[in-house]
Amino acid sequence: MADENILLKIDNVSKHFRVSGGILKAVNGVSLEIKKGETLGLVGESGCGKSTLGRVVMGIYEPTKGKIVYNGKEVHINNAKNRLAYAKHAQMIFQDPYASLNPRMTVESIIAEGMEIHGMYTPEKRKQRVHELLELVGLNKEHANRFPHEFSGGQRQRIGIARALAIEPEFLVCDEPISALDVSIQSQVINLLIDLQKKLGLTYLFIAHDLDIVKYISDRIAVMYLGHLVELGSSEEVYSHSLHPYSEALLSAVPIPDPNLEKEKKRIILEGDVPSPIDLPAGCPFAGRCRYATEECRTTKPELVEAKPGHFVACHHPVKR
Repeated sequence: MADENILLKIDNVSKHFRVSGGILKAVNGVSLEIKKGETLGLVGESGCGKSTLGRVVMGIYEPTKGKIVYNGKEVHINNAKNRLAYAKHAQMIFQDPYASLNPRMTVESIIAEGMEIHGMYTPEKRKQRVHELLELVGLNKEHANRFPHEFSGGQRQRIGIARALAIEPEFLVCDEPISALDVSIQSQVINLLIDLQKKLGLTYLFIAHDLDIVKYISDRIAVMYLGHLVELGSSEEVYSHSLHPYSEALLSAVPIPDPNLEKEKKRIILEGDVPSPIDLPAGCPFAGRCRYATEECRTTKPELVEAKPGHFVACHHPVKR
């Protein structure tokens, strides 16, 4: 029987693209479950497939293999009607607040567009709802008649958040929503997302490469490498007791605020090149850069297994702590 607490299930999902050199395997056999009301952080270096997975979850890309199950029902995005029905429940906050807002539309039109498409409310009620959403994200109703170029990056991202919330979704994919913003306003946007989650009971898939931010906002963390899920566990457990050598190397790069501890910290420098996603290795995708790799790692691909209660790792030789 399905767990009623699971809002979204990613079941053995792969996404491949045909390119000039062959088949680019962006996401490979990823399985995840996201619980209602939680934030699952998805981390990994640029090009690891985390944004592609986010777009598959959103229905922007159709999976090459596997399925997405939302609230116990499989998501089919093979036609406009199904995609529209799913979009009512799931929305996305994009990385670039400059490129994701139409410069020719007013803020009111941008936020109200989703409500119009889904046939929600009368025109007067939509206008009122736009004003409510602007105030909810820390702006005011006077901003409704302005254009995106009149706002700062942080304000534009708030408009993007208001647009995502307009049709009252339960689930948001946050695709690196603060990476294009100044450090001084990143924390404001993160705290806004946390407040909105508490007020509205939202569920987040939070994609980022800044591990400090992910630890701060997430209940659980999933680590991706070269299209594969390599570690999954609670935020505190992954951060304090990472089991995969790649996670260990990622965390060693996180600066420590205490200068004395920072001086003593040992940074793990990864050597070797990232394999091509067009020509993946037969064994573990990380074997060529791993200091613990053996012949088994190079020939046999490890499965994601539960090494500790609630802590999963895909590694033949997990880091011993």
